[in-house]
Parts: sequence; structure tokens; C-alpha cells
Amino acid sequence: MVNSLDKKVPTYYAAINWNAVEDAIDKSTWEKLTEQFWLDTRIPVSNDLDDWRVLPQMERDTFAKAFAGLTLLDTLQSVDGAEVMKHAARTPQEIAVFNNIQFMESVHAKSYSTIFSTLNTPAEIDALFEWVDSNQHMQKKAKIINGFYEAQESPENTAVENKIVGLKKKVASVFLETCLFYSGFYTPLWYLGNNKMNNSAEIIKLIIRDESVHGTYIGYKFQLGFNELPAEAQEEVHEWMYELLYTLYENEEEYSHLLYDAIGWTDEVLTFVRYNANKALMNLGQDPLFPDTASDVNPIIMNGISAGTSNHDFFSQVGNGYRLGELEPMSDDDYNIGLK
Repeated sequence: MVNSLDKKVPTYYAAINWNAVEDAIDKSTWEKLTEQFWLDTRIPVSNDLDDWRVLPQMERDTFAKAFAGLTLLDTLQSVDGAEVMKHAARTPQEIAVFNNIQFMESVHAKSYSTIFSTLNTPAEIDALFEWVDSNQHMQKKAKIINGFYEAQESPENTAVENKIVGLKKKVASVFLETCLFYSGFYTPLWYLGNNKMNNSAEIIKLIIRDESVHGTYIGYKFQLGFNELPAEAQEEVHEWMYELLYTLYENEEEYSHLLYDAIGWTDEVLTFVRYNANKALMNLGQDPLFPDTASDVNPIIMNGISAGTSNHDFFSQVGNGYRLGELEPMSDDDYNIGLK
């Protein structure tokens, strides 16, 4: 007699099996991301108040607006960016990785508000969000990137054309995370390199560490799809990619002038942005666009990236040196988590 519990039926919903991983990069990326897990509430941003009180008002304004801009970009990634990546996932484990990425993008977006609530008054915070939500350059960035996120495959398209729709989403995401964030990241890294605002900057270092994994992982997934395209379609995507990056860079130039001209940092910020634009292209398996290298970036910024972690252990609050994923010194190679 056959036990009714053993009766086989057609599969309606398959269980995810991490013991049968099709792409080892999914597993290694999951492990890397979970190892790096952190929360903003464990870093004592209030220890920056002494530095904050003596900063010139113009520098305070720049610092706060840079963080407001980062908040908008991470909001876009947490609400739309990581979500749309799941739709073209090759494996169930890839979907799990993007679930992790989506959650951490939400942590990133929230962490800026933790900094605001510590350093700024409620009226200042309201003004910052009004500024970023109506700033033409920030809104242009969001509109361009989200335009690709919202693009849909069509039954009227060929299979290749629909694949390109998905690949463009990945390119937009990598450009955002590995390039466009860095005009905002420059500010806290500059202060960290000068031993100021260390706790706020450590949050940024944790975010950069996450984004470096996100960018290389999504870039790797892009390369898998790109390499499956016929040569003519590859050339089309290649040309589009460079045109898009230059369009985004032109907007980034205008945004950086607006944000940094008053304190004289614009040229150095744009060097940093161009350097990271090249990193974005490298994540996508493409050649650099700009001549800028790490040696052209202000060494104070590179020192800020590579500085070791502080270890805060105040029982109720701990910094990123605590065991929730230790923060190690970063180097130029940290933009690559070993994806081949």
C-alpha cells in the first residue's frame, strides 16, 4: 500500500537548496555580505559632536548636503534598484543575495538619518530633505537611473532586445554604486583622513565596503549576460554604456561644483569621481574611460579609505571594530572581491 504522504505531485514551488549551488559566486557573495553585517545604531556618532561644533558653518552645510544626497541614492537602491535585479536572476541563490543587498541598502539609507539626528536640529533636517528632494542634479541622477530600472521587457522585442533591457539595469546600478555615490563619500573620507568626524566616517567606510561587493557582484552578473550576446549587440551595449557614463559624469560635474565650490574641493572631488567611474567600468569588464588613477586622488582621501577601524565597546554601543563583521583596512583591490 502506497503511503499517501509519499505520493509525488508536480512541483508548484521549489525549495531553495544551498547544497546544490549552480554558481559558486552566489554562495561566496552571500557569505561575504553576511560576514560584513552591521547596524548604524552600534556606532557612537555622538562622539563626533565636539568636532562638529567647531567646523565652519560652510563646511557643516557641505557635509550635511553630501549626506542628504547619499540618502536619496540609497533610497533609490533599496526601493527599486535591488528589487528589479531579482527579476532577471539566474539562480534562486542569486535572489537571496539580492534580498540581502536590498536590506543593507535600507540600512545605509537609515544610517544617514542617524547621523542627521545626532548632528542637526529638526529644522535643519527638514531643510536638508527639502533641498535634496528638489535639487535638479540629484533628481536628474535619480530619474536617469530609475528610468532603466522601470524599463520593461516586451513581447514585441526579440530575445536579445529583452536581454539588453535587463543588462542595462545592471549597468545603471553599477554606475550608481561604484561612481555616483563617491561625490558624496568624498566629504566624510576627507574628514576621516584628517582625523575628524571619525564615527560618521566609519559608517561611510562600512557602506563603501558593502557597495564594493554589490558593484562587483552585479558587474559579474552583467558580464555573464553580456558574453552571451551576439557581437553586434555587444557593440551596441558597449557604446550605450560609455555614452550613459559620460552623461552621468557631466551631471556629476555640475552637482560637485554646486556642492564644493564654496570650500574649494571641486577639482579633487571630480578626480575621485572619475577614478571610481573607471572602477565601475572595470566591474562591468570594460576598459577605463578616464586617465585618472589612484595616484591622482588626494592622498588624504586614500588614507581615509585605508585607515584602520576604531574599536568602540561601550556595552550598549559598539563601533565597526566589534565582531559584527570586522572592518579591515581597505586597499585599491577592495573594489574587487575576487570575482572572475
